[in-house]
Amino acid sequence: MHISKFFHGFIFLLFTGLSFLVYLEQTHLLAEKGKQRLARYYSYMALDHTFPDNGALIYPEIQSHTPLQFFQFIHSTESHSNFTEGTFNPPSSHPLSILFKLKLPDTRQLGPGRLQVKLFTQDLTDKTSRQFIKTNIIIWLTYLIITLVFISLMIKIKRKIIYASDYINELSHQHYYPLESSKLQAEFMPLAKALAHCLSELKKQGEERTQEHEQLNRAAFKDQTTGFPTRSKFTDKLSSLFSDDKNKIGLLALIKASELSSINETLGRNAGDNYLVKIASCIRTSLISYPNADCYKISTTDFAIFLPGLILKNGLPLLESLKNQFDEYQQTINNESIAHIGLIPYTHDSEPATLLSLGETATSIAQTLGPNCFYLLEKNNNNVLYDDNHWKETIDDIINKQAIRFYEQAILPCQKETITYHELSSKFYNNEGQFLPTNTVIAMAERHNMIVDLDKLVVMATLNMLNENPISTVTYAINISSVSIMQESFVIWLKALLSKQQHATSRLIFEVNESGMQTNLMASYKFVEAAHSLGCRVSVEHFGMGFTSFKFFNQIKPDFIKLDGSYTNNIHQDTNNQFFVKMIINIARQLGIYVIATCVEHQEEKLALEALLIDGLQGYYIAEPQAVKNTDMP
Repeated sequence: MHISKFFHGFIFLLFTGLSFLVYLEQTHLLAEKGKQRLARYYSYMALDHTFPDNGALIYPEIQSHTPLQFFQFIHSTESHSNFTEGTFNPPSSHPLSILFKLKLPDTRQLGPGRLQVKLFTQDLTDKTSRQFIKTNIIIWLTYLIITLVFISLMIKIKRKIIYASDYINELSHQHYYPLESSKLQAEFMPLAKALAHCLSELKKQGEERTQEHEQLNRAAFKDQTTGFPTRSKFTDKLSSLFSDDKNKIGLLALIKASELSSINETLGRNAGDNYLVKIASCIRTSLISYPNADCYKISTTDFAIFLPGLILKNGLPLLESLKNQFDEYQQTINNESIAHIGLIPYTHDSEPATLLSLGETATSIAQTLGPNCFYLLEKNNNNVLYDDNHWKETIDDIINKQAIRFYEQAILPCQKETITYHELSSKFYNNEGQFLPTNTVIAMAERHNMIVDLDKLVVMATLNMLNENPISTVTYAINISSVSIMQESFVIWLKALLSKQQHATSRLIFEVNESGMQTNLMASYKFVEAAHSLGCRVSVEHFGMGFTSFKFFNQIKPDFIKLDGSYTNNIHQDTNNQFFVKMIINIARQLGIYVIATCVEHQEEKLALEALLIDGLQGYYIAEPQAVKNTDMP
């Protein structure tokens, strides 16, 4: 039951009870007054009076002393002496007289007759009724006042409760209005304090969530390494440029950090991150004179710069500035290149996909020109074709002129019985003797079906190096594309070539990427079998990244497996990687396969891998890549 209904019911019953008590009291007082009147009558009648024998004479005498409501005298012998006056049950003159009934009758023998009277009581009952009404008016006025006061208080409390509930609802909808404390005073002060505290905490939490949301947005749309907006923002920018009907012109520069993969493999991922940070710094420095420019990190290795309102020749100072900074940075890390830049113009009616394709074309052409070069590409319909022909010509020149040099990186043996080797990294250069990005050259060779000829060049250059150093006992590993080992013609060529140089085959190891070998296990097995028949060995690199890695143990049976660098990174802290590496080592050891860890960058990683009884270690912490002398093809 609601408290207001309960209170109203209680008050009503209380005052009804009071009215009943008043009624009982007035009834008692009326009875007492009736007794007194009757007593006076009895006292009067008890006096020594001589009443006449006629009722008409007796009535005024008694009436003068005691008011009578009914009088009747009946003479025993003389009927003419009989007399009756008044009514025995007179009608009520007061509406409440029914509540207060008082009868004062008396019957006695008086002289020769019988006297029957009923004393007058209406004055007593009327007075009692008036007193009862007066008292009840006071009682029920008090009840009314209390009820009105209670109702007003309840209305006031209800308003405060409604205000508090509405305020809480607003808080639930994150509407943080100032709290009107004047509406929650007195007994509601604790509630006001609680709401104020709740408001403060919700504001604080809301601000924290807003900050977290902003941080998440920054994390989602800003590259954490360089601080540049990511590809999603670049796509939005691209769409906004070409969805506007206004005539717009400008330049789009694409910068490819082509050495990232090489730096990650040779110097480690930390060095790769530092490399990207430095490139971003070079870009920011060059853009100081271009306040309207926008720069984005659109992929792992690619940056994009919008230069609104400029024509192609206006972008030349920026390209020269970037190249100068890349050249300076290149000297500090002793690398063959840093990045390449392609610049193209755009207009409001340019197609985004076509624009990006042209930008890629310009960047690809810049890569063929040498370290840190740039290329300005005008829009025409033959750009993509020109890009393809340019790369074909460049790779043809590499193959025909045998433009290759090697860098070697030693592997540290961890067990006495471990046979280790030096890995050879191929570097290709153009007609001007400038090195080209190795990964790009290989990718373009695969794209134009020239990878087999490029791998043949690598094999012949390696054999030439071994023949020039016949007394050396160092074993070298060369990287061969998985595309080549799947070609039966390449395997036949390799067997014919190596069968004539048995003195060098024992010092030759072929390294092939695991993911490429998994595309055709049968062809991979035939290649390994052919290499073993010639006295060469096979190493599987980036092992552990495929879904069927353990099939290699029984089907491919390589001589070495080189774990992907992701397993080495912080392995001293990663128990999952420790378990995986230990499991591979145990299985490989039973099959006579050596396990080599790559990308070892810190002493803690080296010690953790040695504790797992790894067979060999390769990485920047173990040995830096060194140029191999006299490796140019004759």
